[in-house]
Amino acid sequence: MSLIRKIVQQALATGYLTVEAEDQLRQLLQTKYDFEDFTAFITLQKEAMEGRVRQESRELLHSKRLAALV
Repeated sequence: MSLIRKIVQQALATGYLTVEAEDQLRQLLQTKYDFEDFTAFITLQKEAMEGRVRQESRELLHSKRLAALV
């Protein structure tokens, strides 16, 4: 199994995508990958958009915005 699919599988299993995993995905998606990797990534995007996978980067951004308001 490719690293892209492993990262996606872990995020789907935990419901959480870390900043480190996001960075890894960005790097891996700049290289050659197969159709199964592509569909795994699309699944991850869908799950994140529907709220079933939380993204650490978005949570950090949200907390920084809230701190700026205080």
